[in-house]
Amino acid sequence: MRGKRYQEVKKSIDPKKSYSFAEALDLIKNGPKEKFDAGVEVHIKLGIDPKKGEQLVRGTLVLPHGIGKTKKIAAFVEPALEKEAKEAGAEIVGGEDLIKEIKSSERANFEIAVATPTMMSKLAQIAKILGPKGLMPNPKTETVNPNIKKIISELKKGKINFKNDDGGNIHQLLGKVSYDKEKLLENLTMFIEAVKKAKPAAAKGVYIQTAVLCTTMGPAIKLSV
Repeated sequence: MRGKRYQEVKKSIDPKKSYSFAEALDLIKNGPKEKFDAGVEVHIKLGIDPKKGEQLVRGTLVLPHGIGKTKKIAAFVEPALEKEAKEAGAEIVGGEDLIKEIKSSERANFEIAVATPTMMSKLAQIAKILGPKGLMPNPKTETVNPNIKKIISELKKGKINFKNDDGGNIHQLLGKVSYDKEKLLENLTMFIEAVKKAKPAAAKGVYIQTAVLCTTMGPAIKLSV
C-alpha cells in the first residue's frame, strides 16, 4: 500500500495528460512534501534496442544548477599531480599505492573515479573490481584526461554522465524539491535536450517514447516531450 502523501499527490495528477515541464514542476513544488528534502528525478523510455551496440545512448553534460548531491571522487594520478587533484576537490587521491590498496582490499570507497591517461595501464590491475561497479575511468565518459583539475572541477560543479540501462531506459536525478522551480526547469530542459542530441543514427521510429517526472518516493507525472 502506498502512503497517504503519495495518494494525495496522485489525486492531483491526470494519468491521461502529458504535462509541460513547468506544469509538472508546479505539481511537485506545490504538492504535499516528504519529511526530507526529496530528489526530483526524470525517467525516460527510449525507442532503441539496447542489445545493439550502435543504438546505445550515452553522454555527459554539466547541469547549470547541479543535482544537490556531491559524489565522492577518487583521482588516480602521478605523484606530481596529487596536490592539484586534492585542491580541485578529490576526496581520495593516489597512484600505484592506491591501486595496490584497492587490489588488496577489493573495496572501492568512492562513487566516481578519474585518471590521467598515463595511469590507465596501471588501473588494469583493478579493472575487475572497478568495472562491475561502473567505476572504471573511461575517455567516453570524460573521466580520463591529462588536465585532472578540469575533470574534478566539472564533476564538483554538477557534471553528470548518463547512459541507457539494459531495458533501454535512462534515469537521472535533477536536483532537490527545495530547489527553485526555475533551477529545476533549467536542469530538466538541458537534460532532455542532451538526450535528444545523443540519439543514435541507427535508432528508428519514436526515439523518446515516454518521459516522466517524479520525486524520490512520489508518483510519476507524464511529460510532453
